[in-house]
Amino acid sequence: MLAMLALAAATQEPVLAADSEARWVPFELTASNQIRFTIQAGGRDVSAILDTGISISVVSRGFADTLGLKHLESGRATAIGGAIPIDLAAAPRVAFGGLSRTGGRVAVADMAGIPGVSAEIYVGADLLGCCAIDIDYPARRFRILPSGRMPFTGDTAPLSKVRGSGVFVTEFTLGTRRLRPILVDTGDGSSLTLTSQAWTTARPPGTRVTTTLGYGAGGALVSDAAILPGIMLGGRATGETELRIEAAGGFSQMAGTAGRIGTGLLMRYRVLLDPGAGRMVLRPDPAAERTPLRSTSGLLVNYANGALRILHVMRGSPAEQAGFAAGERICAADGQPVREDVEADGKVDWTVGTPGRVVRLRECDGRERTITLRAFY
Repeated sequence: MLAMLALAAATQEPVLAADSEARWVPFELTASNQIRFTIQAGGRDVSAILDTGISISVVSRGFADTLGLKHLESGRATAIGGAIPIDLAAAPRVAFGGLSRTGGRVAVADMAGIPGVSAEIYVGADLLGCCAIDIDYPARRFRILPSGRMPFTGDTAPLSKVRGSGVFVTEFTLGTRRLRPILVDTGDGSSLTLTSQAWTTARPPGTRVTTTLGYGAGGALVSDAAILPGIMLGGRATGETELRIEAAGGFSQMAGTAGRIGTGLLMRYRVLLDPGAGRMVLRPDPAAERTPLRSTSGLLVNYANGALRILHVMRGSPAEQAGFAAGERICAADGQPVREDVEADGKVDWTVGTPGRVVRLRECDGRERTITLRAFY
């Protein structure tokens, strides 16, 4: 994910075509739950990510070089995982879904090697803040509307733009605590993130906390994690929700927010984002999955070349108790090569298997260890 707040938003206003309501833009959800679609930039069709969590649209350095974008100035931006260097450049003409802009500025960043980055352009609030966005997650399409339209009904939460950055913020209630401002970040594939301060204030009694691994433009980031029974968003309970808890000085705190809502939660709905009208409308998708996928092993892994490389061992997990460590490689589970366990979406079934199951794991150096799966958070 490339969530960040850049130096300053572009000043050139985009133009919306009169027939934009009819111009649905098809998209796919990436493996990181990002909205990927096709945009026209500099006269070319390229892949883009819809990212309301960034103040100014970002172009990969390789694509900027291809277009020969004129460099204006250099600086740094606040990003998940830490600050990163960026350049500001004269923007190419961009167009999608009846929205277009000629002129203005874009940020240019090195995206090569950042896990989860899967597009040449990240479309930010400088382009999206002019209008309303109707994101039909069930149908995998979105459109850009004039502010004030109400194409469907649903639960309504407040939505506004942050002065200066222009990113979208809302609020929700956890237990008895109303938390705000909360960044609405379509570029974040996770469900919900809170600052450590907000979590300390609102933590439900008895919540078990572990750790997880995420990636941002600033690099890898280990954070605390938990499963919440739900939050109240727009007056309705969301049901169980995965939460990440950022340490002090993290992205959300640096952005001046109490946390953020990502696509992992938003994709349960059809969503209308209309900061000009002051509202976010959410219509629940009855077919959406409401139960977060929980690890019962504590192993976060990546498959490559016939082996599972351990990226992170979750705190308090069976894998931690068995002595596994990040960087180790697993070649077989219960005598079966791991390449036979990996599903098309990258999931490995036994890592989230039924509690009580005993799994015998053989590392690629020949060592064998067993873990007993259990619910540990």
